[in-house]
Amino acid sequence: MTTQIVILAAGMGSRLGRSLPKPLTVLSDGRSIMQQQFDNIRHAFGTSARVTVVVGYRLEHIIEAFPSASFVYNEQYDQTNTSKSLMRALQASTPGGVLWMNGDIVFDPAALDRAATMVTRDRSFVSVNTSAVSAEEVKYTIDATGYIKDLSKTVTGGLGEAVGINYISRDDKATLLRQLRRVADQDYFERGLELAIAHDGLRVEPVDISDFYAVEVDFAEDLERANLFV
Repeated sequence: MTTQIVILAAGMGSRLGRSLPKPLTVLSDGRSIMQQQFDNIRHAFGTSARVTVVVGYRLEHIIEAFPSASFVYNEQYDQTNTSKSLMRALQASTPGGVLWMNGDIVFDPAALDRAATMVTRDRSFVSVNTSAVSAEEVKYTIDATGYIKDLSKTVTGGLGEAVGINYISRDDKATLLRQLRRVADQDYFERGLELAIAHDGLRVEPVDISDFYAVEVDFAEDLERANLFV
């Protein structure tokens, strides 16, 4: 079965201070952030993976750089957050589960190898890093059975950080989509997962990738750190 993969790349990325969409930021190895994501996808899933990019801000630059991808347009990219970009992508997806990632993550190719095992089993998950917990990042807790309980930037006592690589199974997709439609425009997609967990009994596993690098590039210092790995 073809793996459906979504890259969320509609935002303006103003904190990094670049004129182009943040996913097109060039790394020290000459690739853009999004190019290393495409390379990592091919490494883990081969050339048959179907990649859809959610675009908005200066979308023509991303479309020109990745003409083989499919695209979903978030026309309210300047008024909404990742919850509504993911909502649009899931609405446009075909039957089956969907793996998605934020378009500003620089990460070890092996992180998707680990994710691929869960994708093959069609089990919803959130990739996490338990080695650091910072105030800016999305944090998580687990319930008594080991599944995700809380997932947000405001979590207290977080066990680690969600790195922005996630999967929703075929059977869970409609539930998540319903909650994404409910959340506020400025909510992150994690809010949809939290509501589905709390109100619908959605079971989402934490997949620990702490032994691999994964850097979300929001600021110039994040880019410097990411460049140490590529």
